[in-house]
Amino acid sequence: MKNLLITLFFLLIAGVVFAQSDKKDQQIIQDTAEAKAAFLEDDPSMSQLFNSAYGYIILPNVGKGGLGVGGAAGNGVAFEQGTQVGFARMTQVTIGFQAGGQAYSEVVFFEDKEAWDRFKNGKIEMAAQVSAVAAASGASANAKYVDGVAVFTRTKGGLMYEASVGGQQFKFREN
Repeated sequence: MKNLLITLFFLLIAGVVFAQSDKKDQQIIQDTAEAKAAFLEDDPSMSQLFNSAYGYIILPNVGKGGLGVGGAAGNGVAFEQGTQVGFARMTQVTIGFQAGGQAYSEVVFFEDKEAWDRFKNGKIEMAAQVSAVAAASGASANAKYVDGVAVFTRTKGGLMYEASVGGQQFKFREN
């Protein structure tokens, strides 16, 4: 009887954890749809990238902060040929002159299957300060892929001063 109660307790805990995870994923999906709409409102021509890229990830809520040493992190949704296939997590560590905090959205386009597979296998790392383009009307028209990747950011709030070096690392999780 004692073993049965212990087993039922752990099943209940697992159910609660799964439900919380599912609820978090649903919120990320909803936030992603809103972020995509905001990117397209800022730059309607970005729809060409959404349609032509082999895959893309949208990180709707990235938080960034630092004082000397900084970091950023965000969760989002991964799309392969326009279909949601999983979730993405971005982390970033930076070192250098920096002070403040900022919230932003980020979209990363992958030009072809090779770049997409590098992302899925955790082999995409980049210095965001160098490769990110601020989303604005017409900005995507002149955007170029670098090593099969193009990055756009959209500031949501905060203020960050920075002259730092660092890079973003991505992790992929299937649906």
